[in-house]
Order: sequence, then structure tokens, then C-alpha cells
Amino acid sequence: MLDKTFNPAAVEEKHYTLWEEKNAFAANHEAGKEPYTIMMPPPNVTGSLHMGHALTFTLQDILIRYNRMKGKDALWQPGTDHAGIATQMVVERRLEAEGVTRHDLGRDKFIDKIWEWKAQSGGTIVNQLRRLGASADWAKERFTMDEGLSEAVRKVFVELYKQDLIYRDKKLVNWDPKLHTAISDLEVEQREVNGKMWYFNYPLEGEDGKFVTVGTTRPETMLGDTGVAVHPDDERYKDLIGKNVILPIVNRAIPIVADEYADPEKGSGAVKITPGHDFNDYEVGKRCNLEIINVLDLNAHLNENVPEKYQGMERFEARTKVVAEMEELGLLVKIEENPMTVPYGDRSGVVIEPWLTDQWFVKADVLAKPALEAVETGKTRFVPKQWENTYYEWMRNIQPWCISRQIWWGHQIPAWFDEDGNVYVEMTEEAAQKVAGEGVKLTRETDVLDTWFSSALWPFSTLGWPEKTPQLDHYYTTDVLVTGFDIIFFWVARMMMMGIHFMGEVPFKDIYIHALVRDEQGAKMSKSKGNVIDPLELIDQYGADAMRFTLTAMAAQGRDIKLATSRVEGYRNFATKLWNAARFCQINGCKPVKEFDAASVKHPVNRWIVGKVGEVAGEVGTAIDGYRFNESANAIYGFAWGTFCDWYLEFTKPILNGDDESAIEETRATTAWVFDQILHILHPIMPFITEELWESMADERDMQLISATWPEKLLDDSDANEEMDWLVQLISTIRTTRSELNVPGSVALSVYLQGANEKTAQRLARNENLIKRMARLGSIDLVDEAVAQGCVQEVVGESTVFINVVDHMDVAAEKARLEKEIANLDKIIGGKEKKLANEKFVANAPADVVATERQKVQELSEKNAKFKEALARLTSAL
Repeated sequence: MLDKTFNPAAVEEKHYTLWEEKNAFAANHEAGKEPYTIMMPPPNVTGSLHMGHALTFTLQDILIRYNRMKGKDALWQPGTDHAGIATQMVVERRLEAEGVTRHDLGRDKFIDKIWEWKAQSGGTIVNQLRRLGASADWAKERFTMDEGLSEAVRKVFVELYKQDLIYRDKKLVNWDPKLHTAISDLEVEQREVNGKMWYFNYPLEGEDGKFVTVGTTRPETMLGDTGVAVHPDDERYKDLIGKNVILPIVNRAIPIVADEYADPEKGSGAVKITPGHDFNDYEVGKRCNLEIINVLDLNAHLNENVPEKYQGMERFEARTKVVAEMEELGLLVKIEENPMTVPYGDRSGVVIEPWLTDQWFVKADVLAKPALEAVETGKTRFVPKQWENTYYEWMRNIQPWCISRQIWWGHQIPAWFDEDGNVYVEMTEEAAQKVAGEGVKLTRETDVLDTWFSSALWPFSTLGWPEKTPQLDHYYTTDVLVTGFDIIFFWVARMMMMGIHFMGEVPFKDIYIHALVRDEQGAKMSKSKGNVIDPLELIDQYGADAMRFTLTAMAAQGRDIKLATSRVEGYRNFATKLWNAARFCQINGCKPVKEFDAASVKHPVNRWIVGKVGEVAGEVGTAIDGYRFNESANAIYGFAWGTFCDWYLEFTKPILNGDDESAIEETRATTAWVFDQILHILHPIMPFITEELWESMADERDMQLISATWPEKLLDDSDANEEMDWLVQLISTIRTTRSELNVPGSVALSVYLQGANEKTAQRLARNENLIKRMARLGSIDLVDEAVAQGCVQEVVGESTVFINVVDHMDVAAEKARLEKEIANLDKIIGGKEKKLANEKFVANAPADVVATERQKVQELSEKNAKFKEALARLTSAL
């Protein structure tokens, strides 16, 4: 017999250990089954489980477990990402605590330290995924820096280089002066700040007392100005185009050029151009053939290209000094407050510098074309479909991808330079030396590749590429990628490009983009707000199954999840309900019967429930196939709690307590069989409790539930369905009326059916005692005429149902209660609608606040409609 209460902690580790011991997660390409493949988005090796992980890995696990039960060879390919910058920062911080820097150790010893750290601490998130119940094929786990994947990375780099799709160039990049590396646009966090705009006078060359006024938010970069731009149609400056101004402090003559980048409506209409330190200025410089001067070093200190007194000065210190010197020279015109956007490194938290440096780039525009076409033609589809537009926008405007990073942890670029600067890109140093020639001294490129470069190969490198392995042939193209919208650019687009280029086929058939998990008010979770919900704490408190079911039930396409711990607690109660249903089965002798044929049951209530099992299995399966996870959860929840526990178990109590041994035996077997099927259908969402109950309900099992088969429809008896559905509707109608009109549960009501046909009369005769017990009635009778006085009228089937409520309640008090509720709700709804009609409120309030207000109006209006309907029915009964 099961314990009285369900203790998640007692069963979760037990069953996960058993699943792993029995290789229940293992895919087998030699089994001859249809493949079903999901590539796990590799979490950072530095990571720990957060709610975003909990959602995405729960949904992936549901798909894998479901398709495994459908008889497919389901591979969930796991692994972790080396997370170049993030991991290097973690290990550097650990060394700093010991008073050591990576430079003290040198590159090789520092990398050894990282591998040591990975061996000790790098598997944290993998173990946390096990606590979540993730049934990945852990024996196939990969790491982006393991030997096989490293070979794939080298081969891709070399091939793209030889195809002229990778090149090296001196370009302006986002430079992180703390981490000493280039970072991508996607790793730059744009922050709104209150800055300043300084206006300076630049003297016109050879024209004493004449100036051009320019505005700048970065006075320190003026030392690298090589031009001033004005709009070609700006009448104020037409005569000056082609002349020079003298750059103050530096005393260098720089030209006035015409370029449409200069906005006549903004500031003075004249813009100083610093091609070496601004992306827009860089483009103007290229168009106008301006010199590019770099005035910063890798630390964002001023370098040798500025006047000696500024050399070595920190950039913001230099800003103060430049402004002071311009003021001393009488060239500072004014200073204005200026709200602006400033780029920060998302890892380092320091201001990013546009910096001119040698980097490696991929011609992403070439690779993007077939990846765009794949989505346009439907080879790969986005779910929800609107995310296609985000993908299109990025891919149609894609820029060269800077793939080099100036850090030590990562895939070192397979390129070697000779003393003349010639580059040799090969798989090995030996191959490079062979191409360069004997005796030519070669030096290895020190840069490593952007982490996303190796991640872009994940769908095929993890399956053994560049070797033509059976696994690669069997599992590629994969079925679905499940991920968040925030890495469509980082990862999804790049996997599409690389997959098509190297495999000739798209990496995924579907890309399911799930929503964000927010707090219960709809705000984004952040440590600074103090509203972060830790999934591991929820698992400790409520169990993994309750948290998984909550996330699934709330995962509606295109809608963010507003998570409250009360929701998790509510679904923990659902787990308790299942546990109690299992105990009910045990107490009443409902044990699985090995040779039981559910399709051959005879009693109508048993034929009805067997048919309903097939319906809900189909409904849940269709919803999972369509990535409508919330619908799948709600369907099985409604069936398990409502149809099975609230209706079927109640309907069968008279049978189990009766004296028809044949009916008792059939009903016990049916009850156990139906409960088993519920466990099957629930298993992908709630794996732990279902496996525990599956094991506990029978003396022995031939297999674990994880390996069982998804239920099929066995029976569809229209007569049984109609009778039991009629019974449910009749009892529900009477219960609802009693509840809405506050009729005490102890009162035995009188009910009359008018207009019933012969079939309904027979159903009533067969089920009269059951109806009386479940609806708490004193009597239920067939009548020829309407019984309007004192009765509320409802319609069930072809019959009008008269429910005598007036004789059993304080009508005046109930009317007053309903009228008060309606008036109160009318007032609240009116206030909210007035607020939403205020254009200023809608324009200024956060979008999630406005959406919450609208949702509240809808909920209150639905509640009010029920009160109004109840009042109308009560009034009609008088």
C-alpha cells in the first residue's frame, strides 16, 4: 500500500538512477526505428539552472519522452558549451583570489587551470538537469572543446577560408577594454544614460576669427578627428565644402566634406568625423576617403598618436582634460544635457569602444542566402510563425561576422604567419609548414574563435562530422530545435547557415520559440529587482513534477509565462490528487489484470471511460505534436481530475459496493487499466510520480513506464458515451445552479424533467439513485407540464429541467447579494475601462501593465456576466 502522502524527494533520485542504470534514455540507430532527434542547446559549462532553462528543457523532455513512447528512436543529444569569455572570467576570478593572474601563468598553464576547473565544477548544470528529470542520452554527451568537435571546428574554418568565405581584415569592432577582446553586436548591451553634448569651435584654416561649430558626446576622440562633415544641401556650409579646419590641441588641418550623414536639423549641422572610433564615422570616412587614426590602446588609454601630454591617459580622464583645454583656448561654445545610449559589454560591464584592429570575419551574407531560402520555402518552419519575421530581418541585413576573440580559452584559430605577414590556414602546423616551405619560420595566430562559431556546428559535429558516421546519416536532419527568441541571431541563424553549407540540408525541420518566464506581475526576472524564482528551490519545495506541469500548463504559444509559486503549489495538489486516486484504487482492489481486454468491457460506464481514454490520448498527442504544450497539460489535467476522479470513480462506487461480482470484477480491472493509461499520458510531463505509481500499482511490471507505449483508441460506444455524457451534464447543471444561487449543500432539492423522450426516460430510470446521490436531490421526476413556480429552468438535451430552489433559500437575501456583487464589479470594471481609454496611460505605461489591466477587465467581466445570469434566473423563478 502506498504511503498516505506523496514525498517527491523520496522517489525522484530513485527513479532517475534506475532509468540511467537501465539505459532508458539511450537512442540506438541500429534499432531500425524511425528517428526523432532534438539537439540540446548546450548550456554554458559555467551555468546553473534558471527558470529559462527549466522551461526549455522541460518542453524538450516532453517531446523526447512522448516520441520515445510513440515507438521512435528518440535521441536527445546533450552537451555543454565551453563559453569562452564567461569561463575565462570565472577562472581568472578564482586566480585573483589567490593573487595570481593568467599572465603570471602563461597561456598553456592557464588553459590547464581551466580544464581542472571544468573537471571539478563544470558539470553543475548537467546534474541540475538530472534533477529536473531531463532524459537526455547522457552517454553521448559532448563538449564544444572535446577532441572530435575541435577537429570539426578546424575543418570548417579551413574549408571556409579556402572557399574565400573567411578573411582577415583591419576593421572597426566592438572592443572590450577590460576583457581585451572584440565582442559581437549581440554581446553589447545598450544602456540609456544622461550624458552631455559638448559644442566646440574648430577654426577655419587661413580665416582668422571664423569657426565651424561641431557637437560631440566624446571629446576625448576629437584627437583622432580627420574631417568635419556637413550635409551637401545645407546652405550654411556650401561655401566651406573642400576647405579645411584646424583641429584644436593637435593643430592638424582636416577637410570639410559633404555627406548626407550630417543632419542639418541636429545641433549645428556640422559633425566631427573620427573614423577610427565610431561606426558611422568609419563609413563616412570610407565614402569621403578620410584618414583613419587610432588614438586608443587595448586598455582604452590614449596612445602614441595623440599629443605627448595625453599619452597613456585613461579615456574618461582624457575627456575631462580635453574639455578643460578647449575652454582655456576659448573654443568651448556650450554644454547641453543629452539623454543618450551608451554601449556596455554584457559580460564585463564596461563601456565598449569602437576600435580598429585586425580580426577574422565570415562572409555571412553569402551563407545567409540558402538559410533564408530554407525558411521562405518551408523546409524549416518557425513556431509560432511570427518569429520568421525576426529571422528574416536579421538575415536580410546581415553584416560580416567577426569570429576572432583575443582571449586564451577557446578554439585557437588554425592560422600561421611567416615573418613577412603571409598567412597559412591549415588543419595542422605540419600542413602549414609544408605549404610555407622548409625553413620558413611560422608563428601561430593567438586569437581564438567566437564561442558561437563552434556552437553553429552543433547539429552535425555532435553526430561525428566530419566523419560520415551512421549516427550522422540517421539523426540529421533533426526534428525540432526548442529555444528562446533571444538567440535566434546568436545561434539559430548560424546553425542554419553552417548546417546547409556543410551538410546540404537544413539542421531542423521545426524551430519552436518558447516564451519568457516572468514573475507573477509580468516583470522580467532579475537579481537587481529581487524577483528571481529559483527552479531548484521550487523542486525542493514542491517536487520536479509540479514545477514541470506548471511550466507546461502555462506554455501557450506567443504568450510569456507569469509564474507564481502559488501556481506550482496548485499543481503539487494535482500530484496529491493522483496519489490519492492510486490509494483509492488499492483500497478498492483495483489492480492491473495482465490479460485484461479494455475493448471488451460490457458495462456502459466502463465502455464510456475506455473510449474517453482514447480520446484524451489523441488530444494530448496532437497538442504535443503541434507544440501546444498548454493544451496538452490542460487536456490530461481535466481528464484525470475531472472525468476520472470526479465522475468515473463516483459513478462506479455503487458498482463496487454492490453484489454483482461480474460487474465488480470488470470495474476493478477497468479502473486499474484507466489509471495506468492516465500514467502513460501524464508521463512525459510528470515523469517521477507516474513512474512511482506505475511501479506501485502492480505486483510486478514487464518494463518501466518510460519504455511503455503511448495509448491508442480502443473503443467508441456512441450509446454509452451519450448516456454518460448526459448524466455528467445533468448533474453538473444542477450542481452549478446550487452553487451560483448559494443553496446549502444539506438541502435535498426537487427536480423535474419536462419533454424527455423515451431514451432519456430509460436513462433516468437506470441512473436515478446515482443522480440523487451525486446532485443531492430529494426527488427527480418526469412531468408533462412546465413547473415554473419556484423553479430555475435549464436545458439538458431535449429536456427542460426545473430545479426547485426558491423553497430552500432566502430569496430576498440572495437577490440583494447578487445585486451588490454586480454593482461592485460594474464600478471596478468602469474604472479600469476609463483608465484604458486614457491614451496617455496606454502610451506611457509598460506594455505588460496595460496587457494585465486588459486581462483583468476581461476576467471581471466574465465573472460579472455569471452573477447577472444567476440574478436573471432567480428572478424568473419567482
